[in-house]
Amino acid sequence: MYKTSFFKKFLLAVLAVFLYSCDKDFNAIGEGLVGDDHFGLESEKYDVLAFNQEVTPIQSNSMVTNALGIFDNPLFGTTTANFVTQIGLASYSPTIGASPVIDSVKIEIPYYSHVTAVDNQGNSTYELDSIYGDKNGKLKLSVYESGIQMRTSYFSGGSQLPQYYYTDQNTEFSNKKIGARLNDNKENLLENDEFFFDAKEVVIKTTNSDKTVTTERKKPQMTLHLNKQFFQDKILNAPTSKISAEDLFQEYFRGLYFNVEKSGSNPTNMALINFSEGKITIYYKAKTEATTDEDSTTENKTIVLNLKGTSSLTSSTANFLDSVRNPDYTAAITTNVNKTDGDEKLYLNGGPGSLAVLKLFNPTDVLSYNAKGEPVTGANGVPDELDEMRSNATVKNWKVNEANLVFYIDAAKMAGTEEPVRLYLYDFTNNNVLLDYSADDSSNYGGLITLGSDKRGQSYKIRITSHIRNLIKDATAKNVDLGLVVSQGPAIIAFNALKNRIQINNNPIEYFSVAPRTSVMNPLGTILYGGKKGGSPDSEQEKKRLKLEVYYTKPN
Repeated sequence: MYKTSFFKKFLLAVLAVFLYSCDKDFNAIGEGLVGDDHFGLESEKYDVLAFNQEVTPIQSNSMVTNALGIFDNPLFGTTTANFVTQIGLASYSPTIGASPVIDSVKIEIPYYSHVTAVDNQGNSTYELDSIYGDKNGKLKLSVYESGIQMRTSYFSGGSQLPQYYYTDQNTEFSNKKIGARLNDNKENLLENDEFFFDAKEVVIKTTNSDKTVTTERKKPQMTLHLNKQFFQDKILNAPTSKISAEDLFQEYFRGLYFNVEKSGSNPTNMALINFSEGKITIYYKAKTEATTDEDSTTENKTIVLNLKGTSSLTSSTANFLDSVRNPDYTAAITTNVNKTDGDEKLYLNGGPGSLAVLKLFNPTDVLSYNAKGEPVTGANGVPDELDEMRSNATVKNWKVNEANLVFYIDAAKMAGTEEPVRLYLYDFTNNNVLLDYSADDSSNYGGLITLGSDKRGQSYKIRITSHIRNLIKDATAKNVDLGLVVSQGPAIIAFNALKNRIQINNNPIEYFSVAPRTSVMNPLGTILYGGKKGGSPDSEQEKKRLKLEVYYTKPN
């Protein structure tokens, strides 16, 4: 399993800052990046060998954002997303009171949303973010008590190791769910059999004892009424020891399992949700503690349970992503992969989907260059194109101003489908960020989609200037493979472990063992032109195939 030490990440961050500072100094003397007009610069284009790589079942526990629903993608297939989470009491050893009786139990989980309008009465109109598929889609939603005690770590050989859960474990958790579903409100099928992600503002009006009305407003959320008898038995009538501490409680109440199915013939959709912001509130009555009250006098009380523990170290979740892939997509990322010449089209798809592996430069290696810039016959383990770049920089004093990879979208195939807004390029060999990477949208790194006049995607552009400069300046720098994935957000740079690593090279033996977490969190996909040569210069493949473009300042 993949493990990354904090110290290693810290050193990487320091190195990136240092190199960025050096890069700023380099720019200041007129040899760095310039605007997109590239005035006075000369460009050279280099080959890129790129091919598809399947992402098999992958770690999906303890992610900030998780998917719930069914997403039908006409190009890639259908993904069903279920979810399980541990829960915790907001306060342990609560004073429940005598003779408690539940009035209602409600679970509330806010959606990602933004306000589009506010009227003169203060009512807000919202639009939901991160909804994929038919906006009016419906689901059969069932919430169960989970029967599997999750954990965040385990001991092996005297060492404490992180516990992983994977995208393909839905059957295991489904088979261990306990009892009937908890969201069993028969009076409102919108809470179960005909559930949908509602964008309406939640407005709660309460009449106070003095007849005044208090209005509470909440952004759109999932609101389900849960079975009262279950929580009466499980919480209010629980043995005192079971609700005294988090470890004892999570062994006693092992969490909630959210399961989705198609709702009749209705279209479906999927939402990305931060479940950790959710809570369960038990509203109940218990006898008052005041000795002056009559024995039958009761008071209103609440107990709150959070859809998380007191910290990430005491709470675990998992997102289960079951995919039924389209045959053409399956073939493209398995049997039809061409690692020798590259693939004509690159299929990027989130979750247990696929990514692209990039090898910069034509792999031909039959010569090198001496100190005078003269070619010397014989392989040296470095692509000839890179040898030539290094020689031009040393002998001819060529300066790299900018280096880009432009990924053109296959617009014909992607027509009518949802497109990912962002791609992420990383060091595939070492599972690290590139020197050029920045989480700032205004940075030169790029990765965002470029739209045409029809509001459809045309391309993605990623700058790798620092990466190329480093390859040229440092003759010992390895020309690492690069990985390209769909991205959910620029700040997410952690990696998730594959359930079973995949051997990708025989000599030396190398494995594909992790993929970026940002890709696991994104359900979308795209089809790009690869680097394989397309024959005629006028062919669409040749005009749009992937190339490395480098802009130089060349002395007169």
